[in-house]
Amino acid sequence: MMDPTTDNAGQTGDPGTARDALEALRAEIAKAVVGQDPAVTGLVVALLCRGHVLLEGVPGVAKTLLVRALASALELETKRVQFTPDLMPSDVTGSLVYDTRSAEFSFQPGPVFTNLLLADEINRTPPKTQSSLLEAMEERQVTVDGTPRPLPEPFLVAATQNPVEYEGTYPLPEAQLDRFLLKLTIPLPSRQDEIDVLTRHAGGFDPRDLHAAGVRPVAGPADLAAARTAVAKTTVSPEITAYVVDICRATRESPSLTLGVSPRGATALLATARAWAWLTGRDYVIPDDVKALALPTLRHRVQLRPEAEMEGVTADSVINAILAHVPVPR
Repeated sequence: MMDPTTDNAGQTGDPGTARDALEALRAEIAKAVVGQDPAVTGLVVALLCRGHVLLEGVPGVAKTLLVRALASALELETKRVQFTPDLMPSDVTGSLVYDTRSAEFSFQPGPVFTNLLLADEINRTPPKTQSSLLEAMEERQVTVDGTPRPLPEPFLVAATQNPVEYEGTYPLPEAQLDRFLLKLTIPLPSRQDEIDVLTRHAGGFDPRDLHAAGVRPVAGPADLAAARTAVAKTTVSPEITAYVVDICRATRESPSLTLGVSPRGATALLATARAWAWLTGRDYVIPDDVKALALPTLRHRVQLRPEAEMEGVTADSVINAILAHVPVPR
Protein backbone atom coordinates (compact mmCIF):
# COMPACT_ATOMS: atom_id res chain seq x y z
CA MET A 1 0.00 0.00 0.00
CA MET A 2 1.20 3.47 -0.78
CA ASP A 3 2.33 5.99 1.82
CA PRO A 4 -0.91 7.54 3.17
CA THR A 5 0.84 10.82 3.91
CA THR A 6 1.61 11.59 0.27
CA ASP A 7 -0.36 14.56 -1.08
CA ASN A 8 -2.37 14.06 -4.29
CA ALA A 9 -1.52 10.38 -4.22
CA GLY A 10 -2.61 8.20 -7.06
CA GLN A 11 -3.38 10.96 -9.53
CA THR A 12 -2.20 8.82 -12.45
CA GLY A 13 -5.65 7.42 -13.13
CA ASP A 14 -4.27 3.87 -13.04
CA PRO A 15 -6.79 1.34 -11.61
CA GLY A 16 -4.18 -0.44 -9.48
CA THR A 17 -2.87 2.80 -8.04
CA ALA A 18 -6.44 4.01 -7.53
CA ARG A 19 -7.27 0.90 -5.48
CA ASP A 20 -4.22 1.50 -3.28
CA ALA A 21 -5.19 5.14 -2.85
CA LEU A 22 -8.76 4.30 -1.84
CA GLU A 23 -7.49 1.62 0.54
CA ALA A 24 -5.24 4.26 2.12
CA LEU A 25 -8.37 6.22 3.08
CA ARG A 26 -8.92 3.91 6.05
CA ALA A 27 -5.57 4.77 7.58
CA GLU A 28 -6.02 8.46 6.90
CA ILE A 29 -9.54 8.73 8.30
CA ALA A 30 -8.47 6.70 11.34
CA LYS A 31 -6.36 9.70 12.34
CA ALA A 32 -9.61 11.50 13.15
CA VAL A 33 -12.22 8.77 13.66
CA VAL A 34 -11.75 5.66 15.81
CA GLY A 35 -13.21 2.27 14.94
CA GLN A 36 -15.57 3.04 12.06
CA ASP A 37 -14.02 0.95 9.26
CA PRO A 38 -17.39 -0.46 8.01
CA ALA A 39 -18.78 3.07 7.60
CA VAL A 40 -15.62 4.22 5.79
CA THR A 41 -15.89 1.25 3.43
CA GLY A 42 -19.57 2.02 2.81
CA LEU A 43 -18.80 5.63 1.90
CA VAL A 44 -16.09 4.52 -0.54
CA VAL A 45 -18.45 1.98 -2.11
CA ALA A 46 -21.08 4.71 -2.55
CA LEU A 47 -18.55 6.97 -4.28
CA LEU A 48 -17.59 4.14 -6.65
CA CYS A 49 -21.26 3.51 -7.46
CA ARG A 50 -22.21 7.21 -7.75
CA GLY A 51 -24.64 6.66 -4.88
CA HIS A 52 -25.58 8.39 -1.65
CA VAL A 53 -25.35 7.32 1.98
CA LEU A 54 -27.64 7.62 4.98
CA LEU A 55 -25.78 7.43 8.30
CA GLU A 56 -27.93 6.57 11.31
CA GLY A 57 -26.80 6.71 14.91
CA VAL A 58 -27.38 8.44 18.23
CA PRO A 59 -25.85 11.91 18.67
CA GLY A 60 -22.16 11.98 19.46
CA VAL A 61 -20.85 8.93 17.54
CA ALA A 62 -18.78 10.98 15.04
CA LYS A 63 -21.12 10.82 12.04
CA THR A 64 -20.32 14.38 10.99
CA LEU A 65 -16.60 14.02 11.72
CA LEU A 66 -16.48 10.88 9.59
CA VAL A 67 -17.85 12.68 6.53
CA ARG A 68 -15.56 15.68 7.02
CA ALA A 69 -12.52 13.41 7.34
CA LEU A 70 -13.49 11.57 4.15
CA ALA A 71 -13.75 14.84 2.22
CA SER A 72 -10.33 15.94 3.49
CA ALA A 73 -8.70 12.63 2.60
CA LEU A 74 -10.20 12.75 -0.91
CA GLU A 75 -9.49 16.46 -1.43
CA LEU A 76 -13.11 17.13 -2.34
CA GLU A 77 -15.10 20.28 -1.72
CA THR A 78 -17.63 19.74 1.02
CA LYS A 79 -20.48 21.81 2.45
CA ARG A 80 -22.67 21.19 5.46
CA VAL A 81 -26.36 21.92 5.93
CA GLN A 82 -27.89 21.66 9.38
CA PHE A 83 -31.45 20.49 8.76
CA THR A 84 -33.93 22.18 11.11
CA PRO A 85 -37.75 22.42 11.22
CA ASP A 86 -37.70 25.90 9.66
CA LEU A 87 -35.28 25.10 6.81
CA MET A 88 -36.72 25.91 3.38
CA PRO A 89 -36.01 24.01 0.12
CA SER A 90 -34.36 27.11 -1.39
CA ASP A 91 -31.94 27.13 1.55
CA VAL A 92 -30.55 23.86 0.12
CA THR A 93 -30.86 24.21 -3.65
CA GLY A 94 -30.48 27.96 -4.11
CA SER A 95 -32.83 30.64 -5.44
CA LEU A 96 -33.22 33.59 -7.77
CA VAL A 97 -32.11 36.86 -6.21
CA TYR A 98 -33.07 40.29 -7.57
CA ASP A 99 -30.09 42.51 -8.32
CA THR A 100 -31.13 46.15 -7.97
CA ARG A 101 -28.08 47.36 -9.92
CA SER A 102 -28.79 45.32 -13.05
CA ALA A 103 -32.55 45.15 -12.48
CA GLU A 104 -32.37 41.40 -13.21
CA PHE A 105 -32.76 38.16 -11.31
CA SER A 106 -29.61 36.09 -10.86
CA PHE A 107 -29.26 32.56 -9.51
CA GLN A 108 -27.61 32.22 -6.12
CA PRO A 109 -26.41 28.58 -5.78
CA GLY A 110 -27.25 26.77 -2.57
CA PRO A 111 -24.92 24.49 -0.61
CA VAL A 112 -25.99 21.49 -2.72
CA PHE A 113 -23.54 22.73 -5.37
CA THR A 114 -20.52 20.89 -3.99
CA ASN A 115 -18.80 17.49 -4.26
CA LEU A 116 -19.80 16.12 -0.89
CA LEU A 117 -22.92 17.50 0.78
CA LEU A 118 -23.27 16.73 4.47
CA ALA A 119 -26.99 16.83 5.21
CA ASP A 120 -26.82 16.84 8.99
CA GLU A 121 -29.84 15.47 10.90
CA ILE A 122 -31.93 15.26 7.73
CA ASN A 123 -34.89 13.82 9.61
CA ARG A 124 -35.29 16.95 11.74
CA THR A 125 -36.74 18.92 8.82
CA PRO A 126 -40.24 18.48 7.33
CA PRO A 127 -40.77 16.28 4.24
CA LYS A 128 -41.09 19.30 1.91
CA THR A 129 -37.49 20.28 2.57
CA GLN A 130 -36.30 16.66 2.62
CA SER A 131 -37.74 16.23 -0.88
CA SER A 132 -35.74 19.19 -2.17
CA LEU A 133 -32.81 16.78 -2.45
CA LEU A 134 -34.68 14.23 -4.59
CA GLU A 135 -33.83 15.78 -7.97
CA ALA A 136 -30.26 16.50 -6.93
CA MET A 137 -29.68 12.92 -5.78
CA GLU A 138 -31.33 11.21 -8.73
CA GLU A 139 -30.69 13.55 -11.68
CA ARG A 140 -27.57 15.28 -10.32
CA GLN A 141 -29.02 18.63 -11.21
CA VAL A 142 -31.18 21.34 -9.65
CA THR A 143 -34.04 23.00 -11.52
CA VAL A 144 -34.90 26.56 -10.48
CA ASP A 145 -37.41 28.65 -12.45
CA GLY A 146 -37.51 25.97 -15.16
CA THR A 147 -33.76 25.99 -15.77
CA PRO A 148 -31.79 22.83 -14.92
CA ARG A 149 -28.36 23.43 -13.43
CA PRO A 150 -25.91 20.50 -13.28
CA LEU A 151 -24.12 19.64 -10.06
CA PRO A 152 -20.35 19.11 -9.79
CA GLU A 153 -18.79 15.71 -10.41
CA PRO A 154 -18.28 13.73 -8.24
CA PHE A 155 -21.36 14.44 -6.16
CA LEU A 156 -22.41 12.55 -3.04
CA VAL A 157 -24.99 13.27 -0.36
CA ALA A 158 -24.01 11.93 3.04
CA ALA A 159 -27.04 12.43 5.26
CA THR A 160 -27.07 11.80 8.99
CA GLN A 161 -30.14 11.05 11.03
CA ASN A 162 -31.02 10.23 14.59
CA PRO A 163 -32.99 7.04 15.30
CA VAL A 164 -36.67 7.58 14.52
CA GLU A 165 -37.76 7.10 18.12
CA TYR A 166 -36.08 10.36 19.10
CA GLU A 167 -38.31 13.40 19.60
CA GLY A 168 -38.57 16.03 16.90
CA THR A 169 -37.87 13.73 13.96
CA TYR A 170 -39.76 13.34 10.67
CA PRO A 171 -39.39 9.81 9.23
CA LEU A 172 -38.03 9.91 5.68
CA PRO A 173 -40.66 8.82 3.12
CA GLU A 174 -40.03 5.67 1.08
CA ALA A 175 -39.27 7.66 -2.09
CA GLN A 176 -36.54 9.58 -0.26
CA LEU A 177 -35.07 6.48 1.38
CA ASP A 178 -34.91 4.69 -1.96
CA ARG A 179 -32.58 7.41 -3.30
CA PHE A 180 -29.91 6.37 -0.81
CA LEU A 181 -27.67 3.61 -2.07
CA LEU A 182 -26.67 2.55 1.45
CA LYS A 183 -27.95 2.96 4.98
CA LEU A 184 -25.09 2.60 7.43
CA THR A 185 -25.72 2.27 11.15
CA ILE A 186 -23.09 3.90 13.36
CA PRO A 187 -22.93 1.99 16.65
CA LEU A 188 -21.70 3.20 19.98
CA PRO A 189 -17.96 2.51 20.29
CA SER A 190 -16.52 -0.43 22.16
CA ARG A 191 -14.92 0.20 25.55
CA GLN A 192 -11.41 0.22 24.11
CA ASP A 193 -12.39 2.49 21.22
CA GLU A 194 -13.98 4.93 23.65
CA ILE A 195 -10.80 4.90 25.74
CA ASP A 196 -8.84 5.69 22.57
CA VAL A 197 -11.18 8.60 21.78
CA LEU A 198 -10.77 10.13 25.23
CA THR A 199 -7.01 9.60 25.14
CA ARG A 200 -6.83 11.57 21.88
CA HIS A 201 -8.87 14.42 23.30
CA ALA A 202 -6.73 14.46 26.43
CA GLY A 203 -3.72 14.79 24.13
CA GLY A 204 -5.12 17.90 22.45
CA PHE A 205 -7.09 16.45 19.50
CA ASP A 206 -9.46 19.05 18.04
CA PRO A 207 -12.17 17.53 15.79
CA ARG A 208 -12.68 20.95 14.17
CA ASP A 209 -9.08 21.04 12.89
CA LEU A 210 -8.48 17.97 10.74
CA HIS A 211 -5.28 19.42 9.29
CA ALA A 212 -3.74 19.56 12.74
CA ALA A 213 -4.84 15.96 13.28
CA GLY A 214 -2.69 14.99 10.30
CA VAL A 215 -5.45 14.15 7.80
CA ARG A 216 -3.99 14.61 4.31
CA PRO A 217 -5.34 14.00 0.79
CA VAL A 218 -4.46 10.46 -0.34
CA ALA A 219 -6.78 10.23 -3.38
CA GLY A 220 -8.55 12.53 -5.77
CA PRO A 221 -10.94 12.80 -8.74
CA ALA A 222 -8.54 11.01 -11.13
CA ASP A 223 -8.33 8.00 -8.79
CA LEU A 224 -12.09 7.95 -8.43
CA ALA A 225 -12.63 8.09 -12.21
CA ALA A 226 -10.15 5.26 -12.80
CA ALA A 227 -11.73 3.19 -10.04
CA ARG A 228 -15.23 3.66 -11.44
CA THR A 229 -14.05 2.54 -14.87
CA ALA A 230 -12.49 -0.59 -13.37
CA VAL A 231 -15.60 -1.38 -11.32
CA ALA A 232 -17.72 -1.17 -14.47
CA LYS A 233 -15.54 -3.91 -16.00
CA THR A 234 -15.96 -6.27 -13.04
CA THR A 235 -17.52 -9.51 -14.30
CA VAL A 236 -20.92 -10.64 -13.06
CA SER A 237 -21.95 -14.19 -13.95
CA PRO A 238 -25.57 -15.08 -14.76
CA GLU A 239 -25.66 -17.15 -11.56
CA ILE A 240 -24.76 -14.12 -9.44
CA THR A 241 -27.36 -11.99 -11.20
CA ALA A 242 -30.01 -14.66 -10.49
CA TYR A 243 -28.84 -14.84 -6.85
CA VAL A 244 -29.36 -11.09 -6.39
CA VAL A 245 -32.83 -11.32 -7.96
CA ASP A 246 -33.80 -14.28 -5.76
CA ILE A 247 -32.79 -12.42 -2.60
CA CYS A 248 -34.80 -9.35 -3.55
CA ARG A 249 -37.84 -11.36 -4.63
CA ALA A 250 -37.76 -13.22 -1.31
CA THR A 251 -38.21 -9.91 0.54
CA ARG A 252 -41.45 -9.34 -1.38
CA GLU A 253 -42.76 -12.71 -0.19
CA SER A 254 -41.68 -12.39 3.45
CA PRO A 255 -44.62 -12.53 5.89
CA SER A 256 -42.80 -10.05 8.13
CA LEU A 257 -42.71 -7.29 5.51
CA THR A 258 -45.37 -5.08 3.95
CA LEU A 259 -42.87 -3.69 1.44
CA GLY A 260 -40.11 -5.65 -0.24
CA VAL A 261 -37.13 -4.60 -2.32
CA SER A 262 -37.92 -3.07 -5.72
CA PRO A 263 -35.98 -3.74 -8.94
CA ARG A 264 -34.08 -0.51 -8.22
CA GLY A 265 -32.91 -2.10 -4.97
CA ALA A 266 -31.79 -5.21 -6.84
CA THR A 267 -29.78 -3.03 -9.22
CA ALA A 268 -28.23 -1.26 -6.24
CA LEU A 269 -27.21 -4.55 -4.60
CA LEU A 270 -25.54 -5.72 -7.81
CA ALA A 271 -23.67 -2.40 -8.12
CA THR A 272 -22.41 -2.39 -4.53
CA ALA A 273 -21.32 -6.04 -4.78
CA ARG A 274 -19.27 -5.20 -7.89
CA ALA A 275 -17.62 -2.26 -6.13
CA TRP A 276 -16.79 -4.40 -3.08
CA ALA A 277 -15.36 -7.17 -5.30
CA TRP A 278 -13.05 -4.66 -7.00
CA LEU A 279 -11.98 -3.12 -3.70
CA THR A 280 -10.98 -6.56 -2.40
CA GLY A 281 -8.81 -7.16 -5.46
CA ARG A 282 -11.01 -9.25 -7.75
CA ASP A 283 -12.37 -8.55 -11.21
CA TYR A 284 -15.39 -10.82 -10.72
CA VAL A 285 -18.23 -11.03 -8.17
CA ILE A 286 -18.76 -13.96 -5.81
CA PRO A 287 -21.76 -14.69 -3.54
CA ASP A 288 -19.87 -13.43 -0.48
CA ASP A 289 -19.70 -9.96 -2.08
CA VAL A 290 -23.49 -9.92 -2.37
CA LYS A 291 -23.89 -11.08 1.25
CA ALA A 292 -21.42 -8.48 2.51
CA LEU A 293 -23.42 -5.57 1.05
CA ALA A 294 -26.95 -6.96 1.42
CA LEU A 295 -27.73 -5.37 4.80
CA PRO A 296 -26.57 -1.80 4.13
CA THR A 297 -28.05 -1.86 0.62
CA LEU A 298 -31.44 -3.35 1.46
CA ARG A 299 -32.31 -2.55 5.10
CA HIS A 300 -33.88 0.83 4.27
CA ARG A 301 -35.79 -0.50 1.25
CA VAL A 302 -38.08 -2.83 3.20
CA GLN A 303 -40.93 -2.06 5.57
CA LEU A 304 -41.87 -4.19 8.54
CA ARG A 305 -45.41 -5.21 9.40
CA PRO A 306 -46.55 -3.52 12.64
CA GLU A 307 -47.13 -6.87 14.36
CA ALA A 308 -43.63 -8.06 13.42
CA GLU A 309 -42.14 -4.83 14.74
CA MET A 310 -43.99 -5.28 18.03
CA GLU A 311 -42.47 -8.75 18.33
CA GLY A 312 -38.98 -7.29 18.07
CA VAL A 313 -38.32 -8.27 14.46
CA THR A 314 -35.95 -5.92 12.62
CA ALA A 315 -35.22 -5.35 8.95
CA ASP A 316 -31.72 -6.73 9.48
CA SER A 317 -33.01 -9.95 11.04
CA VAL A 318 -35.44 -10.50 8.15
CA ILE A 319 -32.73 -9.94 5.54
CA ASN A 320 -30.30 -12.23 7.40
CA ALA A 321 -32.96 -14.95 7.47
CA ILE A 322 -33.49 -14.56 3.73
CA LEU A 323 -29.74 -14.78 3.07
CA ALA A 324 -29.65 -18.00 5.08
CA HIS A 325 -32.60 -19.42 3.13
CA VAL A 326 -31.90 -18.46 -0.51
CA PRO A 327 -29.70 -21.09 -2.24
CA VAL A 328 -26.15 -19.85 -2.87
CA PRO A 329 -24.80 -20.46 -6.39
CA ARG A 330 -21.59 -22.46 -6.63
